[in-house]
Amino acid sequence: MADNDWKKRLGVVYSTNPDFKYEEEVSEEIQTPEPSKQNLRVTIDRKGRAGKQVTLVTGFVGSSDDLAELGRTLKTRCGVGGTAKDGEIAIQGDFRDRVTELLIGMGYRAKRGN
Repeated sequence: MADNDWKKRLGVVYSTNPDFKYEEEVSEEIQTPEPSKQNLRVTIDRKGRAGKQVTLVTGFVGSSDDLAELGRTLKTRCGVGGTAKDGEIAIQGDFRDRVTELLIGMGYRAKRGN
């Protein structure tokens, strides 16, 4: 039954060959470099958020699980909510100084922006 998952094959043109087997491409997850090799930028943003301030941590390279874990740690230490997706961590409020200190304390190369 696992070989018959049609949702993964949407948009694929099939062959009339009875021996044809569809093989999906397996994308490998990016390996996360050690924290000292990460260059993170901590900025503040208000665009598209109805004037509310959000602290953005950009420049993270690595797997989405490691990004989510770093985001969870920062949100817990700051005591606020936020999200971590698309290589970017958004933390509600203006916590640029605190987040920069936390990242440097964890071994990341972080710079405070605007």
